[in-house]
This record gives sequence, structure tokens and C-alpha cells, in this order.
Amino acid sequence: MGPLQGIKVIDMTTVLMGPYATQMLGDYGADVIKVEALDGDVTRLIGPTRHPGMGPVFLNTNRSKRSICLDLKKPAGRAAVLRLIASADVLVYNVRPQAMARLDLGYEVVAKLNPRLIYAGVFGFGQDGPYAAKPAYDDLIQGATALPALMAQTGDGVPRYVPNALVDRIVGLTAVGAICASLVHRDRTGRGQRVDIPMFETMASFVLGDHMGGLTYEPPLDKGGYARHLSRDRRPYKTSDGHICVIVYNDKQWENFFTATGRADLRADPRFATFAGRAVNIDMVYGELARIFETRTTAEWTELLTRADVPVMAMHDLQGMLEDPHLNATDFFPVVDHPSEGAIRNMKVAATWSDTPAEPVRLAPRLNEHGEEILREAGFSTDEIAIMVRDGVTRPAPSGA
Repeated sequence: MGPLQGIKVIDMTTVLMGPYATQMLGDYGADVIKVEALDGDVTRLIGPTRHPGMGPVFLNTNRSKRSICLDLKKPAGRAAVLRLIASADVLVYNVRPQAMARLDLGYEVVAKLNPRLIYAGVFGFGQDGPYAAKPAYDDLIQGATALPALMAQTGDGVPRYVPNALVDRIVGLTAVGAICASLVHRDRTGRGQRVDIPMFETMASFVLGDHMGGLTYEPPLDKGGYARHLSRDRRPYKTSDGHICVIVYNDKQWENFFTATGRADLRADPRFATFAGRAVNIDMVYGELARIFETRTTAEWTELLTRADVPVMAMHDLQGMLEDPHLNATDFFPVVDHPSEGAIRNMKVAATWSDTPAEPVRLAPRLNEHGEEILREAGFSTDEIAIMVRDGVTRPAPSGA
């Protein structure tokens, strides 16, 4: 009964960016039909797995969906997906628009069939620039939007990617917002539309929102960059027995910190006493904090700073996140019984609604698990489905489905 109940989404995406977006739409209540190639989404193969084709990346990016296999290069496969699109509210794809055109599934084609359709593309680059037809991956867009250069500047000088599919997930989140906004517009006007969510432009805005700095002005006032974010000592602080995450940010927090640590000398130092002074001397400020935090244990600092109302958090590793007391108290990691994979650790929907609570409606599907069901809903007969299986347009239902 989520807020998107009654919305039908045709999900023609693979890997992470598109599937992350469509999983969120499904979690929010939409009926998401995942259209897969006959060999399935490649993330099914990323292990470790209990059973082939059901790897953890797939499980954690494709819940709240139904799966159907179609060979879209065959006329019967294309005809079948057009039947699905005819009654859909949203189509999401993440291949280049040129590939959709080659399949004869471009916006001009499907809009004639379904003028109310939201046709949402998540792909590399805006289509009015010289990169329009270039392939794009998370690593490439991280590099092109300066993230490895910033990592080098704040570390040992070696450019590195962020160890997370940051671009895919940020662009996926952006796509959810764009799709929901388009649905609001359609409700007002009755008209669907094409919406493009390019990775490069989305991430350029995301990174430069922090780091444009003096480049904001013409002529520039400096070479850009947010000094606090680029300080080499902006990192988890080493304690006498581990690490801790602390940010002393506003004047009240600094006053509490001076009192709790007995550092009246810093209170009197103009480099520490005001926000402006700290901003100008941020490297020195963070360096001094690093020396202070080495003097006590993680537990001692956590107790002291919590009491002083100074923001502090544990520095978790992956296992530590699963053991976090807050996440466990909110039942963020329910262990659920997957029909084919047995007990798996799920993650609940983070957002909450007072009137339309959202939760995953189903766990990630096996390949073509719902193919026959979906085709029947689209009006295909038993004989027609059998012919499609015989001709390799789709696959037989998985055993036990």
C-alpha cells in the first residue's frame, strides 16, 4: 500500500543504476516488471551465491519486482514488450538512446502507442553534446567529475575511485525524483513525456555543489575546492585503541569541546575561537584535533563527547554496521526467508510515510519467475506463450515457479 500503488513500471535496466532506481519505485508500491535478456541481468553472477544467478548484488538491487525474459531482437519479443508498455505508466531504460532506437523502441515510437507514458532514460551523457553516444560506467564518471583527483589531493597523491558505486546510486536516486515529478506533471496535464537523467551532468552538479568555490565567480576568485573537505586531516580520528568519527562544527559545539577537554587555551586562540578563524586555518585545526584524540580510548571519547553534546559516531566496518545498536533497534536488517535462497538479511525501506507505509512487496525474483504470469496479464494465451518458449523469445518458467 505504498505511495506509488497503482503505478506500473517497465524496467528495462541492468547492473546497478537503473535497477536501484526501479527497486525504490517498487518498494514505494509500484508494480515493477523487470524485462531481462534470456541470460539475465549480469549482476546475478556477482558472488558469493548459494545458487547460480542469485548473487547478493542482484538480491539487494532487485526486490519488489517481477521478472520476465524476452529476446527484444526478435520481432515477437519486441511485440511482447510493446504490449507491456501499452498499459504502463513508466518505462525506465539504461542503455544509450541509440540502442533503444536500434530496437525500434525510441520515445517517438512508444509515445504513439502510449501518450501517457513517462519514458525515463538513465545513461551516460546529455544528448546535445559531443559525448552523446559514448558508453559510461561508474568509474569513468567518477574520474570525469574529479573524484579521484580530490581523493589524491586529500591522501597520498594517488588517484583512487570511491569504493562504492557512488555514481550509479546517486543517479538512480535522481531518476526516482525525476520520475515522480513527471508523474505529478502527467496527473495535471494527462500527458507523458521523455525524461533523460545523464550520469555526467548529474555528478558534475553533485561534486561541484561542494567544490566550485571561487570558480563560481567570473573571473574566478580561486581554483575551486571546499577547504574543509580537502583537509588531509578530515578523516576518522585515531584514538589510543582505535578510531572514532567526530565533527566539532558550530560555535556551541566548540565551546562544549573546550569545556569537556579542559582546553581553555584553544578557546582563547583566534584560530579556534570563531567559525571564520577555523575555516581559514582548517588544516591546523584538524591536525590539533588529531593529536588530542590520540590521548584517550574510543570508549572514553564516546562517553565524554556524548555527554558534552559534541557529534560523535563509531567508525564501523561492514560487520560493525550489522551490529549497530540503532540499526538493530529499528529492525533495519530483518532476516527473511527467500523462496529459493533461504534465510537472507534484507534492508528495510528507510523513508517512512504516516498514511502510506512502504515496504518491499516481494524479494528479488529468479530469472523469468513471473514471465508466464506477466504475459497472461498482457493477453497472451497458453499456446502463444508455448510458441514463444519454443522459438527462444522467452524461457520456460524456472522449476518450482
